Amino acid sequence: MKDGLKVVPSASEVSTGVRDTDAIAQGLSGVLADTYRLVFKTHAYHWNVEGPLFYSIHKLTEDQYENMFKAADELAERIRALGQLAPAAMAEIVQKSKIEDRGVDLTAAEMVEDLAADHERIAHRLHALVTLVDGRRDPVTEDLATERSAFHESAAWMLRAIAKS
Repeated sequence: MKDGLKVVPSASEVSTGVRDTDAIAQGLSGVLADTYRLVFKTHAYHWNVEGPLFYSIHKLTEDQYENMFKAADELAERIRALGQLAPAAMAEIVQKSKIEDRGVDLTAAEMVEDLAADHERIAHRLHALVTLVDGRRDPVTEDLATERSAFHESAAWMLRAIAKS
């Protein structure tokens, strides 16, 4: 049994018919990095938001970070199913992500607008992933990217609806 603990994870070939798994896995890694960073940012805003819309924003952000946390696992598992390694260091997550930290010295409105913009940023990245996958025989990644894009587009819409005055 002790020998089983000495196995080092590695990339491997897969024979599912998907073409160019490395490029697809890289695209998924970027989306995973953005998702993971947005989970933290959403959670931080969830903890620190104040004002008359506290409860609405607090509940909405909780639903969103819980959804994204689950999605991070699905994205990482898809990378592994393609025979590649999922990001394994926070530095790699930060390097691959387009999400930027803003801190908590923001109004509730600024937090909501910031999160909405980040959801839109990830939706764009997912749209690019769908385009990348086209012709590479990977309907699983295409479906996952489409599903995740729908979530992020809806999240951005809900956040912007709260921010309207």
